[in-house]
Amino acid sequence: MLSEITLGQFFPGHSIPHRLDPRLKLLILFAYITALLLSSWLLSYGIIAVFLVTAIILSQISPKVMLRGLKPMIFIILLTAILNIFYTTGQVIVSFWVFQITVEGIWRALFMSMRLIMLILGTFLLTYTTSPIMLTDALSRIMRPFALVKVPVHELAMMMTIALRFIPTIIEETDKIMSAQKARGSDFSTGSLMQRAKALIPLLVPLFFSAFRRADELASAMECRCYHGGEGRTRMKQLRVCRLDIISAVVCSVLFAGSIVLGRIGL
Repeated sequence: MLSEITLGQFFPGHSIPHRLDPRLKLLILFAYITALLLSSWLLSYGIIAVFLVTAIILSQISPKVMLRGLKPMIFIILLTAILNIFYTTGQVIVSFWVFQITVEGIWRALFMSMRLIMLILGTFLLTYTTSPIMLTDALSRIMRPFALVKVPVHELAMMMTIALRFIPTIIEETDKIMSAQKARGSDFSTGSLMQRAKALIPLLVPLFFSAFRRADELASAMECRCYHGGEGRTRMKQLRVCRLDIISAVVCSVLFAGSIVLGRIGL
């Protein structure tokens, strides 16, 4: 299961989503999430779904990779669907004990599941097509106005990006430790809830030690390279808005605005 988690990975490429300005991609993701949360019916969801499928095709990332990232989230998606099926009032189809399945509950479960899936895939697409360094620069530029009130913008952006960057590394480290503990006779999948919790102690202790050691090594490496935050820092790659960014911004604005309007009127 751990090997299926792909959040934080970056797949180099030269597709249209790869070439877009990272600042624009962050703003598009924010608008995408907003439109998705404000959508309420088939037509508005359909517009967002078409946008997402088109973006995935243009990114040239294998659909298998995208779907593989959904596997760790299947439990949350199914739980959300079940709760909506049983706890939504409306026209009753089946009734047993204290539970009722309604037509409205089925539709709501379907739409909430679609919303979660599209939300996860849209977020994954950003990390798949944007390198951690570019994400750091984009976050620093977008949050630059907060520097006027003494907010450490660059440091916050760097911390968020480093955390995202090391998710795959920590997952890989966890998988190695689990394999080593299983070879020593540890069992993480059987027994009561308390027994499973106790079985995690031999996993969590070395994992925390490894994470702290890696953080210390990274801090030392950054100090050796004279890193002192964003003050006076220059960038090897300057962020510039080009024609492709403008066209993409206009197209996305029209699609998301249309989806939000349709969602507000119940379509």
